[in-house]
Amino acid sequence: MNKRITDINHIFSTPIWTAIVPNFIAINTKISSYINSLRSNDPKGKIRSNLVGWHSKNFNLQDPEPLFFINSISSILNESLVDMGWDLKNNELKVTGMWSIINPTNASNARHIHSNNYISAAYYVKAPDKCGDIVFYDPRSANVIRSPIINTQNKLNSTIFNVTPKEGLLVLFPSYLHHSVNSNESDEERIVISFNINLIF
Repeated sequence: MNKRITDINHIFSTPIWTAIVPNFIAINTKISSYINSLRSNDPKGKIRSNLVGWHSKNFNLQDPEPLFFINSISSILNESLVDMGWDLKNNELKVTGMWSIINPTNASNARHIHSNNYISAAYYVKAPDKCGDIVFYDPRSANVIRSPIINTQNKLNSTIFNVTPKEGLLVLFPSYLHHSVNSNESDEERIVISFNINLIF
């Protein structure tokens, strides 16, 4: 076997962080009641990227349930910000919006970004099998113009990346990253909390 000659330098990386939140059962119990109350008070919801599904108005971040959620994931959020090398002493961290989306059977979300933010997130409160992966798209426009025939898909040639929801899973990603949600093919609802983080300096 010949020794490799070249070094691969992975530059201009696009990070996507995933973690199962340790106390997710307690979080999901508490936040589910909160979300159901919001839907009862506003059954129409909002239209954003949601196709068929229900999209809540922004949470009141001073309510105890969102506060409990934010406090429960703060250490994971901090890891991603430290990974980015951002100066957290001279940048004020701000959650600019948080909401829930409930996708019943056959509901999905169109491709979109979360503009004017740095980090966006999806947290899964309820995620039955086949409820719809979140799909991320290569942000480098030049890379998706043409592609040769591929023998084996890998990190160097992929132009999409799927994350399969699991209850308690937190997914963090750059807000500029285009993403969509596949159709819910289960017989149960898919419930997600999404939010954005901005840094003010």
